[in-house]
Amino acid sequence: MEALFHFGTTLISLVRDVLPIAAILIGFQVLVLRRPIPNPAGVFVGLLFVLAGLALFLEGLELALFPLGRLMAQQLTSPSFVLGEGAVIIDSFNWADYYWVYIFAAAIGFATTVAEPALIAVSIKANQVSGGTITVNGLRFAVAIGVAAGVALGAFRIVTGTPLHWFIISGYIIVLIQTAFAPRAIIPLAYDSGGVTTSTVTVPLVVALGLGLAETIPGRNVLLDGFGLIAFASLFPMISVMAYAQISEWLTRRARRKLASQEHSP
Repeated sequence: MEALFHFGTTLISLVRDVLPIAAILIGFQVLVLRRPIPNPAGVFVGLLFVLAGLALFLEGLELALFPLGRLMAQQLTSPSFVLGEGAVIIDSFNWADYYWVYIFAAAIGFATTVAEPALIAVSIKANQVSGGTITVNGLRFAVAIGVAAGVALGAFRIVTGTPLHWFIISGYIIVLIQTAFAPRAIIPLAYDSGGVTTSTVTVPLVVALGLGLAETIPGRNVLLDGFGLIAFASLFPMISVMAYAQISEWLTRRARRKLASQEHSP
């Protein structure tokens, strides 16, 4: 009964959140465009599905993803796991003692990004408009590698307590340099890739991981150190996608030069 009551409360709050969006869409359709709503019954049923889906998703976050992310962070940073059996407290540590945290952060960043519905949709559209030049899996894996590297580096930042802005400023300097040399057609897609990664699957686990690390590593502040992983997950895909395009372009030019040299050779 308590779970049903909590679900009902979540559903009611979602109704309040979604109603203004529906009012704007329907209002513009009827009052500004002066067109009837096509298939109003289908639209109404669709809105009900949206509400039910969002409510179930939020309940799933609270019941599974957030607790699981924090639990993994707590277990990977427990004294007995980091320092060995019998350790009760961590008085001092080296950043290398938490190597399993970095491995887990990279793995969870890669896996959640590959499964991200928004990224799959963008990859399919990019493949269609590029005429197959940009492959669906190529873009997905390029973005996933960037997120994996970013989340692992973000976990390293939490462990060491390094200021967040050092990494973010350095990362955007790299992005600006890459922008000057990357193929022009890939730059808008690379910039969008940083946004589509921070969506329904990736964000809950990454945030939970960051908060769990900040809570369990000695000397860390949950507010100052626990957040910021999403910034890494948004920044590094831009770097990896542009790098993917630059490497692909370099390999293409190399193959063309090799073919041209073979054609001119006696």
